[in-house]
Amino acid sequence: MRVIIGEDEALLRRGLQLVLEDHGLDVVAAVPDAEALGAAVKEHVPDLVVTDIRMPPTHTNEGLVAALQIRRDYPMTAVVVLSQHVQRRYARELLASPNGRIGYLLKQRIANVDAFVADLRSVAAGGTALDPDIVAVMLARARQSDTAVQSLTPRQQEVLALMAEGKSNSRIAAELFLSEKAVVQHTSNIYDALRLPLDTNSHRRVLAVMQYLSRD
Repeated sequence: MRVIIGEDEALLRRGLQLVLEDHGLDVVAAVPDAEALGAAVKEHVPDLVVTDIRMPPTHTNEGLVAALQIRRDYPMTAVVVLSQHVQRRYARELLASPNGRIGYLLKQRIANVDAFVADLRSVAAGGTALDPDIVAVMLARARQSDTAVQSLTPRQQEVLALMAEGKSNSRIAAELFLSEKAVVQHTSNIYDALRLPLDTNSHRRVLAVMQYLSRD
């Protein structure tokens, strides 16, 4: 898998490169700003881009803007953005990108290298990866203000959180020590309670859940 890294901090950029190469990924470019990122993607058309959200010159959202543009121009290139902080708005903007191949993770996730690389591979394969801390913030807000979410059982809320992270039914079953049949039943009940459209496409179901949890 061919990867491009966009990160303005030199040590982190080099560290990411070494980690990914140690796990068998081919890092074809590692660049320090959004302009260089766009040029590198145009030159190499990689399978995956991993980029920081805040990049020069203003260190606000240049990386996010670049990521969204890459998804528009190269729909088969997967994009994972990294951030220091939870930003619900960024999650919504990224997930609006059609057809999956999108991820939003906090930089602290890099410390668990195996899980981080697994998330990258999942996104590159067409999946969606949303940081658990982002999901937790949204679900906590929904628990306080939304009657339908409050009506879910504790187990259903656990399943809902993992659905929002982009986990498949089989992954949810493994993490919660349930049968896959039980997970299917839980997801069906969740769809009914939240009046969400039933959809087996992993990205569209994440998008539906996140749109629900993002309601003000």
